[in-house]
Formats: sequence, C-alpha cells, structure tokens
Amino acid sequence: MLAIKLARIGKRKHPFYRIIVVPKERDTYGRYIEAIGTYNPLVHPAHITLNKERASYWIKSGAQPTNTVSNIFIDQEVLHGAKKKTFASKKFDKKAVDTLAKPA
Repeated sequence: MLAIKLARIGKRKHPFYRIIVVPKERDTYGRYIEAIGTYNPLVHPAHITLNKERASYWIKSGAQPTNTVSNIFIDQEVLHGAKKKTFASKKFDKKAVDTLAKPA
C-alpha cells in the first residue's frame, strides 16, 4: 500500500518538508517513488508548492495521505471535506485537576 507523507529535509530548528509518495512500511528518509510538492511551515502563511495533478493521480491510484498531508490537500483543494485531527488531545487525571482547583 502506498502512502503520501511528509519527509523532513530542513536543518535543525528550520523545518522544511517534501511531500512524497512512498510505500507505507518504508522510512521517509530512504528512497521514495515521487516527490509531488514541498511545505515550508516557517513563513506565515505556510508556503506550499504542490503538483495537484500528480497528487490527485496518486490518490485515485489508492495512495493514502497522512492526516497532516490530508489537511494540506484540503487547503489546496485537492481533496474536499473536513480537516482531520493531527494530534492526540491530552487527557488529564480528574483527581489531579480537582486538587488544583480546590483552594488551600
């Protein structure tokens, strides 16, 4: 199965990503099938270059984008629908929250 993922190519503290098509089990630092775009999150708004034709081709071929890549595709109007959650929300211990809320 193929996946569309972000591969980090930026240096330390300066992230820059390449949007790649790669087999799901393979590491993103290894070989990939095709690079279909780039993503620079440091500028505001984030700078995204994307080959929309190739992205839609790979999605039609069965490649599954990660949640972050899916959100980028929704912004670039390659996919339609609601954005996906990209992080797990923190669950607090109810007892710990209660003890913090009580005045001493």
